[in-house]
Parts: sequence; structure tokens; C-alpha cells
Amino acid sequence: MKTAQFVSASPKDTLALARYFAQVLKGGEIVFLRGPIGAGKTVFVKGVAQALGLKSSPTSASFSLMKKYHNKQHRLFHIDLFRLEEGEVFNLGFEEMLEDEQAIILAEWPDPIRHMLPQDRLEMDFVLQQADQRIIKLTSFGRVSDMLLEALCSKTARP
Repeated sequence: MKTAQFVSASPKDTLALARYFAQVLKGGEIVFLRGPIGAGKTVFVKGVAQALGLKSSPTSASFSLMKKYHNKQHRLFHIDLFRLEEGEVFNLGFEEMLEDEQAIILAEWPDPIRHMLPQDRLEMDFVLQQADQRIIKLTSFGRVSDMLLEALCSKTARP
């Protein structure tokens, strides 16, 4: 397990972090995004999608639960389980996502699927501060997410 912390003073900073993040993605990563409504989780997902060159811009997936964005190089699954409990997530089509070893999975409000996904994941906690400032805490759990966090920290020159 490794940890890092980033400060975002604005949505522009969150988008910049998302661009760095997208540069180190290889496929096969699972990322849990947690934080209150308005903390910047969907802004981060939009930034990742833009940086990956995906044509569609993600919106809050709260009403469709899971959306897939793709181009020839990347497949991004954006999951938003804000309104669901653990027992309500079966039969939502996670099989395709989990069978795709190159998929990038970004899950907002991930607790209902925590036990359905592999343990190797990166967790991002968006903590509201004053005004537009957020602290984004990252914790890796497993080899793939450790490497992802190390690459992100080296890309952004963070310890």
C-alpha cells in the first residue's frame, strides 16, 4: 500500500491532475472515487476521458449507473452507484467490464461493488476544503495500483 496527496485549488487543477493520470494509464486499472457531491469526482473522470482522446465527455452517470467510452486505444468504464445498495448491483452488466483486461474502470460511490471487483485498486478520496480547494488523497492496494501511483507521482514530481 502506497499513499500520496494532491491539492486542487480549482476545477482546472483537478483537470490537470486527470491529464497526468491519463498519461500513466495502461489499461487494467480500477479506481474508486469517493467524496461528497460536488467534490470533483466527475470533473476528474471528464479530464481523464479528454486526455485519453475519447470523443464523448462523461457526465454524472448517476441515472445510467455505468457508461462505456472508447476509441481504438482505450476503453473507459465510468460507474456511478450513488443511489444503490450492495444488493442492487447484480445484473448490471459488470461482466463485460471485468472480462476486459485493458479496461480502465473509474467508479464513483464504489461501496456497493467493492466486493465484486478485484482487490487491486487505487482509491481516491476527494476532501472538500475552503472555497474551491480540495485535497485528493490516493491510496493504492496491489501491484498494479502501486505502479500507477508511483508513475503518477513521478509524472507530477510528488513524493
